[in-house]
Amino acid sequence: MANPHAGEVALSLNGQRHVLKLTLGALAELEAALGADTLVALIERFEEGRFATRDMLALLLAGLRGGGWQGSAADLARAEVGGGPVAAAQAAAQLLARAFSVPEARDGGL
Repeated sequence: MANPHAGEVALSLNGQRHVLKLTLGALAELEAALGADTLVALIERFEEGRFATRDMLALLLAGLRGGGWQGSAADLARAEVGGGPVAAAQAAAQLLARAFSVPEARDGGL
């Protein structure tokens, strides 16, 4: 089960549930994959809507690897995502939001 307080997000690939998390290593991989100079530039890219489907796939791949998945970018591109593109986009958005918000902000200050 994904723990939102730990920045985790769940996503189903090929009928199997996976936990995604943006660890420091996953973020470094994402920066390299997207050619971002800084972490701030990477976040702004998504916040401002300046991203493509390949960027979303790179974000999901980084999160999957941060969660321990051993698949490749090609494996992810071929995978059947439970809920389709909408679920993939929602998972990507949640992943970024949970990685860069303070836990108190995520749970209403509790």
